[in-house]
Amino acid sequence: MGKYSARVTRKPLKDWERGPHVIWRGIGCLMIILIPILSIALGVVTINYGIEKEMRIPFQLLGKPTMPDVVYKVTILRQLTYPIRQIDNFYGIAAVAIVYMIVIGGLISVLYAFVYSMIGPSRYGPFDAPPPKIKTKRYTR
Repeated sequence: MGKYSARVTRKPLKDWERGPHVIWRGIGCLMIILIPILSIALGVVTINYGIEKEMRIPFQLLGKPTMPDVVYKVTILRQLTYPIRQIDNFYGIAAVAIVYMIVIGGLISVLYAFVYSMIGPSRYGPFDAPPPKIKTKRYTR
């Protein structure tokens, strides 16, 4: 037996044991779809509410978007950007939607970390050494 070889060999993991649990993959897929839809809807509602209540919204974010001259000269680009050019207050909706995406993603991450710390596996495994018990004294000069 060599110096660096293990005495006990592990059995190889099955394919389904290597990745995350199926439920977590499904929840992640739903979040990829739902968070942008939710944030865009909230962005539309927020901008419309701000306009209705006459809040101070920068005028650069309001109105229909303008494209560079190249977009109008090339037929394909003009056709591809047509749906975007028809949306009123597109820049404002996009800016607010990005902010909502960041906030919702942050809240979900904090919530996940909190739940994982309570329910997740223990910090130390069965082969880890126990944490050191150190008693510190208050330092005085």
